Amino acid sequence: MMSIPPVMLVTGASRGIGAATARLAAARGYAVCVNCARSDAAAADVVREIEAEGGRAVAVAADVACEADVVRLFAEVDRALGPVRVLVNNAGTLERQMRVEEMSAERLHRVLATNVVGAFLCAREAVRRMSTRHGGAGGAIVNVSSAAARLGSAGEYVDYAASKGALDTMTIGLAREVAAEGIRVNAVRPAFIRTEIHAQGGEPGRVDRVAPSVPMRRGGEAEEVARAILWLASDEASYTTGAFVDIAGGA
Repeated sequence: MMSIPPVMLVTGASRGIGAATARLAAARGYAVCVNCARSDAAAADVVREIEAEGGRAVAVAADVACEADVVRLFAEVDRALGPVRVLVNNAGTLERQMRVEEMSAERLHRVLATNVVGAFLCAREAVRRMSTRHGGAGGAIVNVSSAAARLGSAGEYVDYAASKGALDTMTIGLAREVAAEGIRVNAVRPAFIRTEIHAQGGEPGRVDRVAPSVPMRRGGEAEEVARAILWLASDEASYTTGAFVDIAGGA
């Protein structure tokens, strides 16, 4: 009799760290939901890659900043794959580099809606399914924070850094809140990783610019972050909750 693969939902998984995590999770036996904010050919490509290797995956478009979308996202995963056992809160956004004195309220709302509100909404739906208090079988939540929460990102995107600081605090609080209910909550804090998010901030070559100042003298790869996420999601991290893994080359 074939065992049923555990289900992992990765938000913002059409590219970068999210896509690397989805691919690695599938290779390690998870059924994976590849979430993206809008219908995305890149998300469909990730699903095809997983299926070509014999894995199971679905793509679901949903904006995590929208409560109705998040509720629908989890309902679709329930129907297509089964209850989520691992949530990777990876969806995140930043805007063009600028000083705080130049930032508009609209910009701040956009960043915080995705990076903070979205993570809370997804965690809420995951806990409702995982918690033994609600009849669930337990699970794991891995939040993708950033070393920016420690470093501040002065002159570039303090708003993004602050949103990740909020995610760090949520990680600690939620971990303690649900520890006795079979759910572990941890976070990774990457920085200087070669993904498309730097172009979104207006500097595609940012990693190359800062690499000489990183103690390891290089930028990181999305796959290096994915490996840490998969460890935190696994039973190998069974006594780890409320913890942070910094993946920033020593910065």
